[in-house]
Amino acid sequence: MAFRPVLRPVADPGFPSCYGLGCAPIGNLYTSVAEADAEETVAAALAAGIRFFDTAPHYGAGLSEQRLGRALDGVPRDDLVIATKVGRAVVDDDGRVVETGRLGSGTVFDGSRDGVLRSLEGSLRRLRTDRVDLLYLHDPPDVDEALGSTIPALRDLLDQGVVRAIGVGMVWTEPLTRFVREAPIDVVMEAGRLTLLDRRADEALLPAARDLGVGVVAAGVLNSGVLADPVGSPYFDYYPASAEIVARAEAMQQLCARYGVELRHAAARYPLQRQGVEAVVVGARTAAEVHDWVAGLEVAIPAELWRLLDEAA
Repeated sequence: MAFRPVLRPVADPGFPSCYGLGCAPIGNLYTSVAEADAEETVAAALAAGIRFFDTAPHYGAGLSEQRLGRALDGVPRDDLVIATKVGRAVVDDDGRVVETGRLGSGTVFDGSRDGVLRSLEGSLRRLRTDRVDLLYLHDPPDVDEALGSTIPALRDLLDQGVVRAIGVGMVWTEPLTRFVREAPIDVVMEAGRLTLLDRRADEALLPAARDLGVGVVAAGVLNSGVLADPVGSPYFDYYPASAEIVARAEAMQQLCARYGVELRHAAARYPLQRQGVEAVVVGARTAAEVHDWVAGLEVAIPAELWRLLDEAA
């Protein structure tokens, strides 16, 4: 599969980049993160051997990219795999597109060819780099329009060698499946649809991706928090979780406890149980969170527990 080498740094093509740091949290997702904490979060990931970083202009209206770029400054570029996204123009309080590379207060969708080029230029400036490895189209609202105009713009960037792989990132599996079947892309990122609680990516997306040789990156593995802590963070897909969802998560937590496994650690590793999933992106806002999920990668999870979790789902 042509996509697989893209997950590995140029300087070390044998590096097993199965996990990446999701950088939406350091863009102040849900709550503010201090500049020093953001830098320490990225530093902790680097120290743990993580070399794959995922960000987007939409995360904090450029703040996530800016903070990631600062934190990676000085790290040899060939040692890193950086993914970002296009399709969202960064705007100010008045809705005007900000100067290239600047921060804003929000984003608006722009899937035009010029919008793609401007977005990538802004990302490169904030990230302090001359290239990105993976470039996704971020949550396109109209699949047909994206297939007709945005995807060809991404393809041109790939053909020119500006990026190493292109794809689409979305929450919804039906349009993602269309992109897999109809677009000349290398990878899709699904968010929250291949988790211990939500298996919708299994229905059509994963089979189509396997058949057509499109890589899959899994994100949103904690479903907004309920799979990290069903009681302390009872959120599912960005909203308060229903009593039924919380009960299912608590039942899974109890199953994990029988085997000495934390639910959040099983959740972070679950997608790699599925054939065709190349990597998992896990978000973190502090160094302590990075240390926790990286430590969870070393915990033994028996096949029997995976079977019981499947039954509980």
